[in-house]
Amino acid sequence: MNTSRILILYAHPDAERSRANRAMLEALHSAAQVHVHDLYQCYPDFHIDIAHEQTLLLQADLIILQHPIYWYSMPALQKEWLDLVLQRGWAFGPGGNALHGKDFWLVASTGAEAEAYQAEQRHAHSFDAFLPAYRQIASLCGMRWRAPYILHGAHHASNATLSRHAANYRVMLDAYLQDTHSTGTVAGHHDTR
Repeated sequence: MNTSRILILYAHPDAERSRANRAMLEALHSAAQVHVHDLYQCYPDFHIDIAHEQTLLLQADLIILQHPIYWYSMPALQKEWLDLVLQRGWAFGPGGNALHGKDFWLVASTGAEAEAYQAEQRHAHSFDAFLPAYRQIASLCGMRWRAPYILHGAHHASNATLSRHAANYRVMLDAYLQDTHSTGTVAGHHDTR
């Protein structure tokens, strides 16, 4: 039985070419109680095993959506996964409390630099303006929203920047496991805005 307390739902349609996400996953190679679940590797035909996915979710304390940002949102398979797996009566709605009390975290990368996410720049809004759907998923399912961990400018990031970002990701996951083990919650990491 899977004893992972952290489930990373990794959705990258072009994973072989990813420098940023690959670096983050490599930093987790020896991480205890962390299960990286590569959706595009498991479901290249988009035929998702709903019962299996729900079992993985039940076993986790922290659910991470890790993916590159595609058109201000998530890759297609991640959206399909949400549509099928988070069923009414299971994840939300009457009787849908399977995910209540779990932590929900977006870990993403963007091709554009952080400066591009401003009113007078290319994307015309702050990055936070593109997060309401993610926040609502967490809210509707009774999960605790955690402030996203975003790498902007992933296409042009130096190897040193990628290494630092990946190492920090590992530190945050190790801290989550340590803090939840000792206190049952992660102080200072929830974003309640």
